[in-house]
Amino acid sequence: MMQELSMNILDVAENSVRAGATLIEITVEESSGTDLLSVTISDNGCGMTPEQLKNVTDPFFTTRTTRKVGLGVPFFKMAAELTGGKLEIQSTVGQGTVLRADFVRSSIDLMPLGDINETISTLIHCNPQIDFLYTRRYENAEMTLDTREFRRILEGLELNTPEVSRFIREFLAENTADLITGHG
Repeated sequence: MMQELSMNILDVAENSVRAGATLIEITVEESSGTDLLSVTISDNGCGMTPEQLKNVTDPFFTTRTTRKVGLGVPFFKMAAELTGGKLEIQSTVGQGTVLRADFVRSSIDLMPLGDINETISTLIHCNPQIDFLYTRRYENAEMTLDTREFRRILEGLELNTPEVSRFIREFLAENTADLITGHG
């Protein structure tokens, strides 16, 4: 099993990349009021057939031809359920997939979120042709990173150039710090 939720998020988001998504939305929400840490990953990729959707949490089922097991979604499901939470997936062929995992924050079995900012910046850097909408909610505050906005501002400069990658990392670090320290 992965040691941090951010690694699970990276793995599941890579499924969206392989599904041909042009937009991947990742939302991380933490609330002491609900005692939940929720992660939602949605995409506009090829979606899954009912058969694929039925088997997606089976570790011995994968659509990939390079290996015989697919552990990302099963591990994510197990991590959520170990805390008393749950995993839900909705998918429609030709429209995309929405995966939501709820983790009970007060559970002793809750894995650390890990370096979610590095996960998001890595996804953007390694997939500059895809748009990402990352939303982080902490208590009643919210921050958003939308690569579509960056593209408009950058006027053709690629998202994986060193200067832009550095800017994205700094943007995430500053905005996350403001979000958490302002409401922690």
